[in-house]
Amino acid sequence: MRIAFGTDERTAVTDSVRAWLTDRGHEVTVVADGEAWPEVGRAVGHAVAEGDAQRGVVCCWTGTGVSMAANKVRGVRAALCTDGATAAGARRWNDANVLAMGLRLTSAEVAAEMLEAFLATAPDATEAGAIARIEPDA
Repeated sequence: MRIAFGTDERTAVTDSVRAWLTDRGHEVTVVADGEAWPEVGRAVGHAVAEGDAQRGVVCCWTGTGVSMAANKVRGVRAALCTDGATAAGARRWNDANVLAMGLRLTSAEVAAEMLEAFLATAPDATEAGAIARIEPDA
């Protein structure tokens, strides 16, 4: 799978995220590395929305800023997650296409759990109507 990745700072966790994805055969494109969080979120959001990547992963200190910035891009549904169950739910019930992580509290182990759940979980077709209702107003 093609994954767009961006972070506003490089840490052991961001290195582990990139390694985890690559080790599992995903094509990782770093679209933002070290830029301010608004640019990181938007860059990953655009990569996903424009079809350059099938999913995105964004990181910043809390994860909030990058998720908000990514969600400003039409067609992006970024979810700030803290564990694997939340990441699975974001895919299942919300068809999230960008996973946002906070670097402050996320360990490499928890990041791996989130990535596994986020990439392995399919959207629930019965949620399509609800998902359509969260698209931006015209």
